[in-house]
Amino acid sequence: MQESLHYLLMADHLLFQKSLLTSIKNTGLTPGQPKILDYLLCHDGVVQKEIAEACHIEPATITSILLGMEQKGLITRKNLKGNRRSLYVFLTAEGKGLAGQIRLNFQEIEEKALSGFSGHEKELLSSLLTKVNKNMCRKGVYHNGQE
Repeated sequence: MQESLHYLLMADHLLFQKSLLTSIKNTGLTPGQPKILDYLLCHDGVVQKEIAEACHIEPATITSILLGMEQKGLITRKNLKGNRRSLYVFLTAEGKGLAGQIRLNFQEIEEKALSGFSGHEKELLSSLLTKVNKNMCRKGVYHNGQE
């Protein structure tokens, strides 16, 4: 019997998360923090709202996650250009080092998950999952946490 799409997606996500949490267990990071570190590695100095949107995290949740990261010395938040309403988030040196490690962890997990896939199959899978994501993000299906 073939498993349903929702089951396969959830099971694969769970396995990916377990692999990631195992690989970072000695870092002191909480589950939401690795993807933020990875995002900031290429987007250092962005506003919290952009991080929340890019990482699919609710705005109220991102504030507490970033506070924890700031307390660990992984990020700093600053007002720029006299704009007191927006805090810009920057990686510290320690945060950059850990983000680099996280990036390697993500790559290792992806390599394990995609072992035996041809280049074409990898591209096709990525394309199809992107299409699923766009369909699910369309207003009316899933929009800003509201169904």
